[in-house]
Amino acid sequence: MKYDRKTAKAYAREHMKGIWAAALVPFKDDLSIDEEGFRSNVDHWIEDLKIDGFFIAGKQGEFFSMSLDERKRSFDLAVEACDGRAATIMSCSDQNMDVVIELARHAQSCGADYIVVHAPILHFFKEQDETLLCYYRTIADKVDIGMALWSHPDSGYLMSPQLCNRLADIDNVVAIKYSVPRPMYAELTRLAGDRILVSTASEEEWLDNVVELGWQLYLCSSPPYLIQTRNDLRMREYTDLAFSGDIERARAVRDSLDPVRRALRETRPAEKPHAHQKYWQDLLGQAGGAVRPPLLPLTDEEKRATREAFEQCGLKL
Repeated sequence: MKYDRKTAKAYAREHMKGIWAAALVPFKDDLSIDEEGFRSNVDHWIEDLKIDGFFIAGKQGEFFSMSLDERKRSFDLAVEACDGRAATIMSCSDQNMDVVIELARHAQSCGADYIVVHAPILHFFKEQDETLLCYYRTIADKVDIGMALWSHPDSGYLMSPQLCNRLADIDNVVAIKYSVPRPMYAELTRLAGDRILVSTASEEEWLDNVVELGWQLYLCSSPPYLIQTRNDLRMREYTDLAFSGDIERARAVRDSLDPVRRALRETRPAEKPHAHQKYWQDLLGQAGGAVRPPLLPLTDEEKRATREAFEQCGLKL
């Protein structure tokens, strides 16, 4: 690695910046990983869409349907495909602590830049904060690689800003993907923004968080490669305008993407986000591919509605 556990926070502060995307993993019709399709996507995302980093094998990447070996292979594949042109953060989330640590060690050894670990589902709610402190300290003690926390309603609870502030004292905890209401992540930014990079997955809130909270990192979801094309880099444009201080122009560019956001939102079946986003990728000329069971595929009618909205949303292809 390019840093050790004592310098992890400073390294992340200097290098963990800009637009990071959560990669969907394309599967072939036989449900094997489409490695060539993934490599092609990464080349396009870096060279054409100017994305700065990639969140690998998270919920968007269907890690829950992948074997341990496949998850490790996805780490290797991402490092190889990025080839130093963009950074990587590997999702090591799992209910089994040994699996989390094994994945974290593999990420460190294969050349990943960082790892991210989702707050676990808890089967009891006594001493919850102390349990989570023990959980993350145990993982952090086993590796030197910088770790991002991840709190999301899927865990059945949200980690409080006060708990996350305590976790920010761990040497190699460098960031958090905080999928919570804005008052919570604003409070955490106030409490711990000097020790960890706070971010959330909402692209619609990204510009306001740069301007009002001083954020430097979008970590991360799929909009960077769903609402942009080689000839239409409006998310990149408004981000760079905001970083340079041209807020009025940044807001105008951001708001111009509303028809694209609306087309994505209004055609997405509630229980089929992966299949819907992958089909949108196919329409963009990227490798989308199939979803693995138990995820549901789109119906022909859902594809038709999505295709019509895509064609009318105003993206420049």
